[in-house]
Amino acid sequence: MKILITGGAGFIGSNLCEYFLNKENDVICLDNFATGHLHNIEHLITNKNFKLIEGDIRNIEDCKRATSGVDYVLHQAALGSVPRSINDPITSNEVNVSGFLNMLVASRDNGVKRFVFAASSSTYGDSESLPKVEDKIGKPLSPYAITKYVNELYAEIFSKTYGLETIGLRYFNVFGRKQDPNGAYAAVIPKFVMQLMNHESPIINGDGNFSRDFTYIDNVIQMNELAITTQNYSALNTVYNTAFGDRTNLNQMVDYLKDYLSEFDPAIANIEIIYGPNRAGDIPHSLASIEKAKELLNYNPKYSFKDGLKEAVKWYWENLK
Repeated sequence: MKILITGGAGFIGSNLCEYFLNKENDVICLDNFATGHLHNIEHLITNKNFKLIEGDIRNIEDCKRATSGVDYVLHQAALGSVPRSINDPITSNEVNVSGFLNMLVASRDNGVKRFVFAASSSTYGDSESLPKVEDKIGKPLSPYAITKYVNELYAEIFSKTYGLETIGLRYFNVFGRKQDPNGAYAAVIPKFVMQLMNHESPIINGDGNFSRDFTYIDNVIQMNELAITTQNYSALNTVYNTAFGDRTNLNQMVDYLKDYLSEFDPAIANIEIIYGPNRAGDIPHSLASIEKAKELLNYNPKYSFKDGLKEAVKWYWENLK
């Protein structure tokens, strides 16, 4: 297959590039390196089946060039982070909505077979029902959540109007190897790992009882592969929770991190945790139902949160210590 992975130098995108290259597909990576890193894909550049296009999804010509001759698009490019979208809603909208629409148009015009895109659990918004079921969402709580919901609406319209096959994957708090621990908008797990490795006290927003369905990267790769290979027509043109289907609160998560990291450095077990105010736009609890993905895509996640966290901690220790 010829697969285009947008945002292919980012955390999830680079893992997808590596995986599909190892399966002997032709892989094109489109990235503008706003949040992705060349070091994530540097080892792939000499592979004859890999092509890097430095470009921006906000530029329709870049999108058309990248989708030319492509069978499948795995659209990962986006500006993530709820706080970033609150601080700068205009740029988040330009990338996540206008850029997304550019990619849909380019995929339609170049005859792409299927367009699989990173949706988000933030779409559930203020809905308090647990577990989260795909057809029951609330009102968005951040500009970021609005952009990801708009993506789903655009994908549905392109399926109905132009016949473009689409599948949206609502990612739930993905973590794992290559996730960037640095920067103002770093995700909580890699950020806390780096702080603990440096003997710094992590700061938990709130009392630590907010919970998340933390999802290991290999489960996400599995879902992307199922989404582009499924021959089940009733599985197309819809969205799926992409998660493990279990939840862990932040206090538990930090306890696990300290436990696993202290196997490498016993002093980490005694590092104090600091508690700060709740963060604007955060939802209290997140837990996915994965029944739809199991039924229509034969999804069977291989990694529990604890299993994935052990793998992630080992990777960070070996690569970033």
